[in-house]
Amino acid sequence: MFKVSNFWDNDDVIVKNELGPFKVIEYVKDLSLTPQEAQTAYFSSKMNVRKRQVICDVEQTDITLQAGAMQWTVGDVSATTGVKGVGDFFSKTVRGAVTKESAIKPEYTGKGLLVLEPTYKYIILLDVSQWDNSIVLDDGLFLACDSRLKHKAIMRSNISSAVAGNEGLFNLNIKGDGILCLESPTPHEELIEIELQDDVLKVDGNMAIAWSGSLDFTVERSGKSLMGSAVSGEGLVNVYRGSGKVLLAPVG
Repeated sequence: MFKVSNFWDNDDVIVKNELGPFKVIEYVKDLSLTPQEAQTAYFSSKMNVRKRQVICDVEQTDITLQAGAMQWTVGDVSATTGVKGVGDFFSKTVRGAVTKESAIKPEYTGKGLLVLEPTYKYIILLDVSQWDNSIVLDDGLFLACDSRLKHKAIMRSNISSAVAGNEGLFNLNIKGDGILCLESPTPHEELIEIELQDDVLKVDGNMAIAWSGSLDFTVERSGKSLMGSAVSGEGLVNVYRGSGKVLLAPVG
């Protein structure tokens, strides 16, 4: 039995979002400052540059984390590697190498609370079932998820996506029914969600932070020819084709 006080119910903290087992808190004021730091902290807070933390209710479901993300736990909470045999270990090692994510993501089980390290990045909670149970992430965004969700490295549909698009050859694909927690450089309020129905989205640059696994992602010339690309002033664009959703961070 445990009780936690003066944490998310603190006057200097607000609960920013809650979904499934995840609660996101934001420190409106940071009182652990020196006089030299106070002015910078004051104006940072006014511009929404604040520390944020994720609190996970492990009793609701097992939680999978990015390696090194845990700060503390309370209650009967245990950490495992989540590895289910030699084949699974090899698969996760390969996936980590190609997606630039940690190869082994610890899984936390039991009954209690799991609190993640504070960050100045923005925490975005997504219900993967609202993405037709399959979402693809840009590199480095994954923070935590319901352990029932499956992780898979998927290869781009053509080699040009990696060679010409300033992207890696693989992305992390999260599949299943559960809540996903992302660590984004852009707040959710500034993300643009575009839903395609047998249509095409073309983006100049790496603005997409996540997209439906049902979409075909390629990198193509912005014009039909090299001359057309030169005339338009744009060279190559990221193209998302088919039916699904895309999250864009235009000011990130």
